[in-house]
Amino acid sequence: MMRVACKNKKGHIAPSLSCLDILTVLYYFPEFRKDKIYLSKGHGWYGLYAIQADLGLIKKEDFENFTASGCLEGFGSLGHGLPIAVGYAFGNYIQNKEQHTFCIVGDGEMQEGSMWEALNFMQHYDLRNLTIIIDHNRLQAMDKIDNVLSHNLLDRCKAWGLQTWECDGHDHWDLIDKLECKPQVLIAHTIKGKGYKYMENIPKFHFRVPDDNQR
Repeated sequence: MMRVACKNKKGHIAPSLSCLDILTVLYYFPEFRKDKIYLSKGHGWYGLYAIQADLGLIKKEDFENFTASGCLEGFGSLGHGLPIAVGYAFGNYIQNKEQHTFCIVGDGEMQEGSMWEALNFMQHYDLRNLTIIIDHNRLQAMDKIDNVLSHNLLDRCKAWGLQTWECDGHDHWDLIDKLECKPQVLIAHTIKGKGYKYMENIPKFHFRVPDDNQR
């Protein structure tokens, strides 16, 4: 992932690293292979495509050209993935299908009005076949969440009557343990730029590729 980003000199690396462990668990752990996975967090595509290329779900050459050329899309408008996931889960609900749906969203993305409309729909129909995983790295774009629009995600989701849990978003066993229980909302505490100390929790790395001295 880092190699491709540095080669193509473009991409959201730090926000992809914060949700990489979540994606790893959902794609590689056998328990979740029959589930539907949505990535609403539009700045986490590097992690998603790296895993899909590794598993043979997309062509490796397409991933090699991500952000440079080719067919892979990324960096879409935020706030759309969750409404789609809710609609998909609702369709399964009314058809009595057992498939579970997971949707990964960003904490900054949760400021979008469409996200709360989707949560309202989810709560109204008491959808239990959908788990929203909030990548809670406490940063959005070029600043800290609380400096932009402060909100307590745990309290707000619980206030809506949604079964809401928390976990360490980089601890695979903690993630597996919580996700197997399929809560309606799982707040995964993460670190933006996880694994690269010069990048961790540094706002300027939201859309910045490391230079030659940092790789």
